[in-house]
Amino acid sequence: MDTTEQIQGVAAGVPFVALPPAGGAATGALVVGWHLMEPPASEQAMAAAVPMTGVDAWRVYLGLPLTGARLPDGGYDEFFRLASEDAVLNVNGPVTDQAAAEFPAAVAELRRRLSIVDGPLGVFGGSAGSAVALEVLARGELDIAAGAVVSPVAQLAPVIGRNERSYGVTYPWSEASHAVAARLDFVRRAGELTQPLLLVVGGEDDIAFREPSAALKAELGERAELVVVDGMGHQFAEAPGIEAAPQNADARRVDEAFTAWFARHLR
Repeated sequence: MDTTEQIQGVAAGVPFVALPPAGGAATGALVVGWHLMEPPASEQAMAAAVPMTGVDAWRVYLGLPLTGARLPDGGYDEFFRLASEDAVLNVNGPVTDQAAAEFPAAVAELRRRLSIVDGPLGVFGGSAGSAVALEVLARGELDIAAGAVVSPVAQLAPVIGRNERSYGVTYPWSEASHAVAARLDFVRRAGELTQPLLLVVGGEDDIAFREPSAALKAELGERAELVVVDGMGHQFAEAPGIEAAPQNADARRVDEAFTAWFARHLR
C-alpha cells in the first residue's frame, strides 16, 4: 500500500492514521474503525491490511486504549500482567468502554482537523476493535450509516472460553465480569443494532467467533450480511502485526468485502 499520503496524529487524545479519499479530500464521507489485539494489532498495521482504497471516503484507523502509544506504564509486561490477572475487568471491558466513549469527540476533532464536511459516517473494527464498533453502533450517539466487523466479538463469554483453551488457563468469573460479558453480548442486544452490518469471519477461526457471528446474523436478518473467508483464521496479518506490512491474501479478501460494503452504503 502507498503510505505517502497517510496522515498520523492524535484526535481528542486518540492516536490515528488517516487515509484521504482517492477522489480528493472534498468528499464528506468518513469511515472510522479500530484494530485487533492480534495481527493487525495497531492502527498502522490495520491501515495497511484494510486500506479500502476503493471507497470514496476518508478512512481513519484509531488506536485502542492500552495499546501502542497508550500502553500502560511498564509496557507490554504490564499489559499482559493486567490481562492475566483479569482479562475481562482489566482489558476487555475497559478498552471497549473507553474507546466507545472517546468516539464522538474523536470524530468531531477529525472533521475539524482534516476539513471533512458533514457526510455519511461508517464504523468498522476487528476482534477487540469489533466490540468497540458494535458498542458504538448500539449506543447510537452519532448518526452512522453502516458498520463492518471482521473476526467479530459478537459475544464476549465464548471468546474468554477460547482463550482458556488456547492458554490452558481457567478464567475466574465473578459477578462483575459476568455483567461485562452480558453487556458485550451483541446477540442479546441485536435490537440495538439498527444500521446495516457486515460480518466477516474466517472459515478457520475458532467456534467462539464463528457461531456467535452466525447467531448475530440470524437475529439481524436482512439488516446484516455474513461473509465467510475460506481458509482464514482469526488474524489476517503476519505476526507480530504492529508495523505496517504488505497486504496478505486474507487481508485482501477482508479489504474487498469492506470496500464493497462501504462503497454501497456510504453513497
